[in-house]
Amino acid sequence: MIAFDLRCSHGHSFEGWFKDLESLNEQNSRGMITCPFCKDTDITRVLSAITIKSSHGQEEQEEARADYQKLAMDVMAYVRDNFDDVGTAFAKEALKMHYRVAKRRNIRGSATTEEEEILKEEGIKFFKIPFVKPKDGEN
Repeated sequence: MIAFDLRCSHGHSFEGWFKDLESLNEQNSRGMITCPFCKDTDITRVLSAITIKSSHGQEEQEEARADYQKLAMDVMAYVRDNFDDVGTAFAKEALKMHYRVAKRRNIRGSATTEEEEILKEEGIKFFKIPFVKPKDGEN
């Protein structure tokens, strides 16, 4: 069994146990996974925190957690540096690219829940990455 971190479209986070990733995807595509808080069936898998357990003790475990934080910061830096920030025009730009009115490119920005629903209905795939502002002195 594998535990996956999940989130509903209303932002509730929870954990689900599945035989494997294929089982998660199959059950999710059939609407069989529901949020335990609001019963929403629009569920996405989210990045799980990583903890490495070793026989060497607490210091190495803390170092492994720090590496995970660095990885998250590196992912955010990559997205910031390689995706055009279209701000609140994300849905509009995604639709333009989908219908080939605009050149396809990597974009990032924000969308309302209603705009996200339109993108899903149009068959436009996107994913959410929670962005946190780096602390002073960090990338």
